[in-house]
Amino acid sequence: MEKGKQRLIIDAARLYYESDLSQQEIAKKLGVSRPTISRLLQQAKELGFVRIEIMDPMENNKELARKVKSKYGLHTVLVCNSPINDDNEIIQFIAKRAAELLNEIVTDGDIVGVTWGNTMYHIATNLKKKRVKGVEVIQLNGGISQSQVNTYASETVNLFAEAFNTIPRYLPLPIIFDNPEVKKMVESDRHIRRIIEMGKQANVAVFTVGTVKKNALLFRVGYFNKEEEKDIQQHAVGDICSRFFTESGEIFSEIIDKRTVGIELEELKKKEKSILIAGGEKKIEAIHGALSGKYANYLITDQFTAKHLLELE
Repeated sequence: MEKGKQRLIIDAARLYYESDLSQQEIAKKLGVSRPTISRLLQQAKELGFVRIEIMDPMENNKELARKVKSKYGLHTVLVCNSPINDDNEIIQFIAKRAAELLNEIVTDGDIVGVTWGNTMYHIATNLKKKRVKGVEVIQLNGGISQSQVNTYASETVNLFAEAFNTIPRYLPLPIIFDNPEVKKMVESDRHIRRIIEMGKQANVAVFTVGTVKKNALLFRVGYFNKEEEKDIQQHAVGDICSRFFTESGEIFSEIIDKRTVGIELEELKKKEKSILIAGGEKKIEAIHGALSGKYANYLITDQFTAKHLLELE
C-alpha cells in the first residue's frame, strides 16, 4: 500500500476515534467525500490500524462469580457491579439484585424466612408485588431492641409480606436474653414455638451478616456488657441471625448462643435456598466466615467484595 493512502487511512481514523469528529466533518477536513471516509474507516479496522475492544463489566463479574462459587462450593453466586467501592453504594446495588432474585424464585406455597438490619430493609423496600398464593413470611430471629436504635425488624417483615401477598409472622421477643433458662421458658410458649418451628420449615431463608466492629448494630442495641463486647470482637468475625461465628464458621460462644432467640445456624444448612446478601469492605471477614461455615448456598455481593474473597486463604 502506498504511504500516502496509508497516511490518509490513519488520519481519518484518528479524527474519528480520537478527535470524535463526524464522518462529514472529516471529509471536509481531508478534502474527500463522506462515502470515502466510511471506506477508509472500514479499511483501518481490516488492516489492524484500529482495534475496537468492548469492556463489559458484567462479563468480568460472571467470571468472578464462577470463581467464588467454586471456592466456597455454592449453588449460585450473583456479583453486582457497583460504580464505587463504598458500603452505602454497594448496599443499593446488591439489595436491588436480591429483590429481583426473590421476585424470580418465590412461588406458591413457599415459606420465606427473613432477618433484619440495614441491608435487609433495603432489600424489602426494593421488592415488587408478586401474585403468589399460600406464601408465608416468617421472622427468623428476635428483633425487639432495648435501645432507640432501629433494627428495621417489623418494617422488613411487613414489606416482605406485602410483596408476597400474605401476613407477616413476627417473633415478638428480645434478640438476646440475659438468662438462657428464661429464654428457654419463653420459647416453650405454644405461639412462640409455632413461629420458631415455621422458621425451621422455611425453604427460603434470606439474611445478611453483621460485623463485630465497634459500631455494629448488635452492639448498639444494648444486649452486651463491655466485657462481652470485647470478647466477641477478639474471637468472632460476624453474626447471622444474631448468632456469632468465628473465621472458620464455627459458633463463637455456646453460652451466648443459648441466650439468642430464633433459628440456629445449623438449620440454615438444610434450606433449599439459603441466601446471603452482603458486601463492602467491613463485611469481608464476616462473609468469608459465613461461607466457610456453609450457612449459605446462594450469595449476592459486589465485584469489590468478590475480589477480596478470592484473595483470602
